[in-house]
Amino acid sequence: MKMEQLLGRAGVAREKAYAPYSKFKVGAALLTQDGQVFDGCNVENASYGLCNCAERTAFFSAIAAGYQRDQFAALAVIGDTEGPIAPCGACRQVIIELGGPGPADSSRQSARRDPRHHRA
Repeated sequence: MKMEQLLGRAGVAREKAYAPYSKFKVGAALLTQDGQVFDGCNVENASYGLCNCAERTAFFSAIAAGYQRDQFAALAVIGDTEGPIAPCGACRQVIIELGGPGPADSSRQSARRDPRHHRA
């Protein structure tokens, strides 16, 4: 799957976000090495500490489906920002811990601008 397709999936997931407090919707699409895609969106709660980000939702869905560390190939994330959307600290930890020993291909795109690619 091409990164543009993965970004498209992340955009669709973004529309499913539950963000009544911040109004900041984020979508993610996680590609496994065998070609499966897991979508994620942010889900907020009045107790902000209980919120879950799009990246973690995608990773946790993949783990719940039986995938393990080092079985992920790429991650796309999209949000309504001026530039590429940066992961929070909790998401950075999950990406590093579950993403595997080598960097996974990643794209973080603004819903307002062209995609910018980087290694996560």
